[in-house]
Amino acid sequence: MLHYRPRDEEGAPARLGLVVGKKLLKRAVHRNLLKRLVREQFRLVRSGLPACDLVVRLVAKPVNMDRKAIAAEIAGLFAKLAHRIPRPKVIDR
Repeated sequence: MLHYRPRDEEGAPARLGLVVGKKLLKRAVHRNLLKRLVREQFRLVRSGLPACDLVVRLVAKPVNMDRKAIAAEIAGLFAKLAHRIPRPKVIDR
């Protein structure tokens, strides 16, 4: 689940927060893997995101820890956000 809140500062980069609880992923190895995948996807799309604070929260236990499937789902969340909140246009003078 992706929560977001627009920031007041114009031109500020997007920021990321992560919530991955022990109840859903018992092993620290899996929690850390999920966090790494989210951070990497965020790094790839950060420049295209509007100025907002993002929190990615795990709400359901993943069926399997397939890296490509998890990365694709996270990328889809960020893509949805980029289309939902348009990036403000900067006018150079």
